[in-house]
Amino acid sequence: MKKLIAGNWKMNGSLASAMELARAVEASVASEPGLLSRCDFLVCPPFVHVGGVKPVLTHVSLGAQDCSVFTNGAYTGDVSADMLADMGCTHVILGHSERRQHFGETDGAIRQKAEKVWQAGMTALICVGETEAQREEGQEAHIVAEQMKHAIPDGATSRNVVVAYEPVWAIGTGKTATPDDIRTMHAFIKDQLSARFGDQPIRILYGGSVKPSNAGDIFNIPHVHGALIGGASLKSSDFIGIAKEVKELD
Repeated sequence: MKKLIAGNWKMNGSLASAMELARAVEASVASEPGLLSRCDFLVCPPFVHVGGVKPVLTHVSLGAQDCSVFTNGAYTGDVSADMLADMGCTHVILGHSERRQHFGETDGAIRQKAEKVWQAGMTALICVGETEAQREEGQEAHIVAEQMKHAIPDGATSRNVVVAYEPVWAIGTGKTATPDDIRTMHAFIKDQLSARFGDQPIRILYGGSVKPSNAGDIFNIPHVHGALIGGASLKSSDFIGIAKEVKELD
């Protein structure tokens, strides 16, 4: 399968800078047909820039960084999955560790959101991962298994779900899990998905300080089907540089 190269822009940028970044990414992707034969591309700007970025993108899919657990109604400040689909989004990031840490998001809420995303005809990109303390205690497999069990709804398929493994201690810290760490966890996640949903090609992304200098080694690990990229996605040359490290299809 193609690798999915996904950019999470987080809470960064003005509309002008978001559009400039989107144009640069789109131009780079369009100018290198070989990349499109090996990779699918996704960018997830802040909510307020989704509408501005959409017309700029042709070869790159558009996603959002979260959505509401509610369909519609008196929920001031929330954005529904249907609204995002109406704006042209195809994916929604759910359960990012920053949402869990700073906003108290639970696996139950993530599951509700994923169901709304599916109902709106989009793909839920569900994040899982352990903290440094949990890894030091040898709990990483248990933590990830529980997150997957409770956050991914029944009925997951390769079309409506992508799983992103993001060790919390490697997000924005410059630290990267070792190849053995990634290999072990991605194989574990693959086994968990297969046991519950059958042997179908659900993508498993790695996230956590991915950059051009380490992407090649990461992409060579079995069951790494792409990357969820934070800081490096804010610079088009780094984002495309990561994609260029994909040498062949899985």
